[in-house]
Amino acid sequence: MSAPSTAPPTSDGETDGFYRLSKRELLTLISAIMALMAMAIDLMLPAFDDIRETFDLGEGSNEVGQVITVFFFGLAFAQLIYGPLADRFGRKPVLYAGIGIYILGAIGSALAPTFELLLVSRFVWGIGAAGSRVVSTAIIRDRFEGIAMAKAMSQIMAVFVLVPVIAPSLGAVIVALVPWRGVFWFCVVWATAIGLWSLRLRETLNPDHRRPLSLASTTRGYVQVARTPVTFGYTVSTIFLQGVFTTYLASSELIISDIFDRGGQFPVVFGAVAIMFGLSALLNGVAVERVGIDRVVTAAFVAQLTIAAFLVALSLQADGVPSFWIFIPALGLLLSSFMFLIPNLNAVAMEPVGELAGSASALTGAARMAGGAVLGTYISGQLADTVTPFAVGVAAMCVLSAVCVVLVRVRAAR
Repeated sequence: MSAPSTAPPTSDGETDGFYRLSKRELLTLISAIMALMAMAIDLMLPAFDDIRETFDLGEGSNEVGQVITVFFFGLAFAQLIYGPLADRFGRKPVLYAGIGIYILGAIGSALAPTFELLLVSRFVWGIGAAGSRVVSTAIIRDRFEGIAMAKAMSQIMAVFVLVPVIAPSLGAVIVALVPWRGVFWFCVVWATAIGLWSLRLRETLNPDHRRPLSLASTTRGYVQVARTPVTFGYTVSTIFLQGVFTTYLASSELIISDIFDRGGQFPVVFGAVAIMFGLSALLNGVAVERVGIDRVVTAAFVAQLTIAAFLVALSLQADGVPSFWIFIPALGLLLSSFMFLIPNLNAVAMEPVGELAGSASALTGAARMAGGAVLGTYISGQLADTVTPFAVGVAAMCVLSAVCVVLVRVRAAR
């Protein structure tokens, strides 16, 4: 086998023989690696009622949403460890370690005899998923820059969102055929298959960018990332966006099944929203090439804030239970705006710290996941029999996210 190339990232996205797989397969594989995280979340949503019954949580209890938020806490915490490891030992060893822990967490969840042990296992599962998240972003940053990176991330997200389209329906089928813990065993099989596929991927870390593994070096790397104004400001912005997304994931089953009384339609509704995500991701890839990242982000925030205000007004006008046929499509549009924001904000945030791609991916991802989990836990915990707390919380986070971007741009203009 020939030695890996040390060529710098290219803006045109060509691989120049660097991989044993084509660019299309590379992006599909990265999508599948990132989908490990989504599969661990979306596949189990139809099992919420069974989890409530198994662990005596009470009908309609929002406590079951903790299996989502605790996963995000594990995901956030571990990224701070994986980042320096990926910058020292390379992307592939970290990927395989993460997949191994991912499988252990899934097995632990499948065997957990109590709700508390299920939460512990989900935390471990999140720790494993963090490896795939850090490595995926670092590999893309290793090989792409600027608009090319934003476009690549959009293409990845377009494939990635197939999981939310398929997973709830697949989870419903699994729950109908076998006990609900079968959804966790399916994730074990999925992770094993992705691990075997990733053997085709060559190491992407440039040997010149390997960093020593020490507390001092790690701290300096994180401080450098945090002190980069664009990286810091755009990361804080994505924390609030992640908060919206985590709130939706933790609350969607309760909103659709209990508040709107459409439990049988949950997989279809969840999948329809995911399809909107995919279409938006594809459109974003085209838009950033034609008009640039800044203009796309501005337009997306204007649309997002307008829809968020509409959701709040609609909810208040209907005493917390608005028309399903108006609220859910509008919510889908708001969530779709994320595909015009998160890939682009991530690309701009990572641009100044390319030599620290692993650490930067870890720190920004950890901050986003942890902050989003805290916000999502709080807001989803306020839901009872109306969508008003959800709508108000989502609108507030959208406003704060936009404010962060405005502040970064004002600072840069000085």
